[in-house]
Amino acid sequence: MSATGDLLVEAERLAVELGQADPPTLLDVRWRLAGPPGRDDYAAGHLPGAVFVDLDTALCGPPGPAGRHPLPDPAALRAALRAAGVRAGHPVVVYDGGDGMAAARAWWTLRWAGHRPVRLLHGGFPAWLAAGLPTSTTAPNPQPGDVEVRPGALPVLDAGEAARLAAAGEGVLLDVRAAPRYRGETEPIDPVAGHVPGAVNLPAGEYVAEGRFPAAEALRERFAAAGVGADRPVGAYCGSGVTAAQAVFALHLAGRPDAALYVGSWSNWVADPARRVATGATPAG
Repeated sequence: MSATGDLLVEAERLAVELGQADPPTLLDVRWRLAGPPGRDDYAAGHLPGAVFVDLDTALCGPPGPAGRHPLPDPAALRAALRAAGVRAGHPVVVYDGGDGMAAARAWWTLRWAGHRPVRLLHGGFPAWLAAGLPTSTTAPNPQPGDVEVRPGALPVLDAGEAARLAAAGEGVLLDVRAAPRYRGETEPIDPVAGHVPGAVNLPAGEYVAEGRFPAAEALRERFAAAGVGADRPVGAYCGSGVTAAQAVFALHLAGRPDAALYVGSWSNWVADPARRVATGATPAG
């Protein structure tokens, strides 16, 4: 079972760690699905010593049939992480603008790449500000890291595996998008509305609020209500694998480190018109 201390760090505790002789590597991954780029926020102020890493271009591959945020090329990811100063075996802390989604995808990507010592700043940049801690507008020039990228350290689903997981009796595939998107009433981004047949809707707002996660027992109860039992395989998807990475993070907090991410998510599913699409409020549609 994953310990909370291995996954989350509070702002006050992080400030103490940053004052030590060999502090964790800080990655600022602020990002918006639509709107100004996160780099602008970083330039306006960030945690002292933090290096900006772009979710779209450094932590994900280019958009296409594999989805809007597919897996990165391992060599390109290694280069980006080394440029940010990530060292083999050395702790990393990631943070975003507060909703926890980009930070969770960064956490997932590093863990998937085999770098285990990585945590989220709980509550992101707003939590740091709320604690009255200092910020900086100086971009550091870190020493190049030596991290290696070994893909596959966390489980991944492709479209076929997601479909089998969602099939009756196989397991639970969580669709963590808002309910109207799941039901197929609206689709603001992708060309087709609906959900993977058999997937269960559990909107992200039901297990995380403003980037803050409840206690493990509360998470277990909420996931159990959606059909996630200790003996059933579980995976998650969203529009493009960012919000779903946060669901996988929450499942780790709840004691399910085996939870799988359908990285391509809905944007990959609808890229093939032969794949079935369900609509309506029930898993089968």
